[in-house]
Amino acid sequence: MKIWVDADACPVVIKEILCRAATKRQIETAFVANQLIRLPPSPWLKSLQVPKGFDVADDEIVQRAQQGDLVVTADIPLAAEILAKGGFVITPRGERYTENTIKQRLQLRDFMETMRSSGEHTGGPAPMNQADRKQFADQLDRLLQRYSNV
Repeated sequence: MKIWVDADACPVVIKEILCRAATKRQIETAFVANQLIRLPPSPWLKSLQVPKGFDVADDEIVQRAQQGDLVVTADIPLAAEILAKGGFVITPRGERYTENTIKQRLQLRDFMETMRSSGEHTGGPAPMNQADRKQFADQLDRLLQRYSNV
């Protein structure tokens, strides 16, 4: 298992949790973004900078991720592509996307996009809180215990 992080929009606290987990469990983890991501020194952590552009980081993750890899992203279309490749996906808030839930998430995303394009103000996600951080850390730990070879 390798961990791929859609790092452009990933909260700093989640990056820190991922860095600690990757180093502790010795799991290669790549932070993919269109800007330089500073990481603590570790042979298990890598920052992969891609050119700026719409979905460039997402496309890079899809191209590189393999069956059994874990992707951390809130991007629903990216999550759908990773699930189709046989990967695992969790959001920075610790929600796990599965084949059973991704279609509903895509439909909801499309509906909300239609609402926004018609002028409806839908607001954004609530600020990340301590419960979100704990849920992410717990979900990450469960996935790594169950599916990593370490």
